[in-house]
Amino acid sequence: MNRLAQATSPYLLQHADNPVDWWPWCEEAFAEAKRRDVPVLISVGYAACHWCHVMAHESFENEAVARLMNDDFVCVKVDREERPDVDAVYMTATQAMTGQGGWPMTVFATPDGTPFFCGTYFPRANFIRLLGSVAAAWRDQRDAVLRQGAAVVEAIGGAQAVGGVTAPLTAELLDAAAAQLAQEYDETNGGFGGAPKFPPHMNLLFLLRHHRRTGSARSLEIVRHTAEAMARGGLNDQLAGGFARYSVDGHWTVPHFEKMLYDNALLLRVYTQLWRATGDRLARRVARDTARFLADELHRAGEGFASALDADTEGVEGLTYVWTPAQLVEVLGESDGRFAADLFTVTEQGTFEEGASVLRLARDVDDADPAVRARWRDVVGRLLAARDTRPQPARDDKVVAAWNGLAITAIAEFQQVAALYADPADEDANLMEGVVIVADGAMRDAAEHLAAVHLVDGRLRRVSRDRVVGEPAGVLEDYGCVAEAFCALHQLTGEGRWLSLAGELLDVALARFAAPDGGFYDTADDAERLVTRPADPTDNATPSGRSAIVAGLVAYAALTGETRYREAAERALSTVAPIVDRHARFTGYAATVGEALLSGPYEIAVVTDDPAGDPLVAAAHRHAPPGAVVVAGAPDQPGVPLLADRPLVDGRPTAYVCRGFVCQRPVTSVDELVAQLG
Repeated sequence: MNRLAQATSPYLLQHADNPVDWWPWCEEAFAEAKRRDVPVLISVGYAACHWCHVMAHESFENEAVARLMNDDFVCVKVDREERPDVDAVYMTATQAMTGQGGWPMTVFATPDGTPFFCGTYFPRANFIRLLGSVAAAWRDQRDAVLRQGAAVVEAIGGAQAVGGVTAPLTAELLDAAAAQLAQEYDETNGGFGGAPKFPPHMNLLFLLRHHRRTGSARSLEIVRHTAEAMARGGLNDQLAGGFARYSVDGHWTVPHFEKMLYDNALLLRVYTQLWRATGDRLARRVARDTARFLADELHRAGEGFASALDADTEGVEGLTYVWTPAQLVEVLGESDGRFAADLFTVTEQGTFEEGASVLRLARDVDDADPAVRARWRDVVGRLLAARDTRPQPARDDKVVAAWNGLAITAIAEFQQVAALYADPADEDANLMEGVVIVADGAMRDAAEHLAAVHLVDGRLRRVSRDRVVGEPAGVLEDYGCVAEAFCALHQLTGEGRWLSLAGELLDVALARFAAPDGGFYDTADDAERLVTRPADPTDNATPSGRSAIVAGLVAYAALTGETRYREAAERALSTVAPIVDRHARFTGYAATVGEALLSGPYEIAVVTDDPAGDPLVAAAHRHAPPGAVVVAGAPDQPGVPLLADRPLVDGRPTAYVCRGFVCQRPVTSVDELVAQLG
């Protein structure tokens, strides 16, 4: 009996017809293992994971393998995106035992959940041997198995423990982190490290803020070079926009084709802020196309953003996306086919499998001759129309609270910067305006969905699908990312209810997730008890729960003037500061928020009857230092603390600038405001 048919997770539903007697993660599964006196086989993955699909096809769909699994184990299937707490505990165990981690993750545990053997992907023959060996060890060497499990739990308990050295996150530490990133930077290809190469979005956000504070040309150049290399490479979809999860090589040529919501949300922020800082046309275009990808490909009408597009199409990775020279000619004709092959580096040898190539942009088009740009746009449109007739990758329609929070914040920032650089004479002005409109609708849909569906009895739930909320409780990153998003939406719309909701989420986090040392656990104090209570302070594919909650606390404190939230943020960052000092690449979001605290953050209120068109508002957004909050509207607007008791001066629109709760004199001219923000 497979029990996954009623799951909300698309990943679990992919396994609902397996011959394996799968259980979802639940107390009943472990009770059944205890009753039968067999180990638990925990298989963790996610819907867009290529090697998860491979292992499923090789092993979980095979009757003989399934029989071995069913006879000797209780088999539990876990969606890591739905249960990041479960994933965190067993990933720590896997890394402790093997020195590496990844998905699919394969864990053998005792009936009380204690892991005693861990691994990742196993080919079928290896997996069959492993099943036999583990079953034999459980029968014949039980004491050794239990000792091994106890040692693993002790190891992961230490790895996830709170407490330890704390220190203020100072300017000196942040400068040292920027210098460390500069040393580890790939001067040739951009980014950090070799293959596989992941987009370092949070480190780039930090370096942009570091440049704004210090004027460091080096920090800005690292961002500019990396952003351009990623945008021109195969990581970026040159036709429809949107970034793949990572590059399998060290030079951004061939991606692992899955597209994740969180990557694209964080990269949208990078390109938006690079555009804001430099006016760069490539950054502008990529920000626009990434926002369009989120709105067109991942947004679900009346709901939030789906979590991912699959790496595979009909079981073949890259089938939708790659091209040969002959295919280009077939779609475009001889002349335009050769033009496209040259522009997108499509060769007879190919860069992918069977002579096909991943499209890469070989030369600058954003500053090219208008005729070249027109031809490029025409070619892109025709190729995309042809590609749309191909089989398309599946979409994981699960709505994840934290990742939707990241997307809402990114789109809010994108809209603000797009308004700053709006130019009716620009050849792409209509396209930009259209993207802003659809992205705004998608963002508001997502926010309303989180507020109406994911908030249940004052607590946040992690996932939903088809407007039905799932059972898994929200973890710390959900509370932090959604609170930060609601603060961003409050600034964009001037609506007080978003700020009120942000405060409610942060109060739950402070009451339920806080640790004695000032840090935070990743799960609430009344959450399901696992073999350890996870508390990972490092940023990885997404901001850590600790970094995310600090970002929400800092923004909320600046918007409300309530100092206890800022103090909580400072205490939490002090638990991460020693890690920033040693491992800058894994604390990018913490350092990003640290830059905001170091700069103030500035609190900018513009009292005006024209928030959309007032030059003071535009100047505030253009010149605001890192992490600043900006609110504009009528005096004493209900639900907007920054506008309280702040009148017009001499009947004119007026800007009020404060920093760290200390205010400067109100000003009525753009030049005066810019001087205060310098």
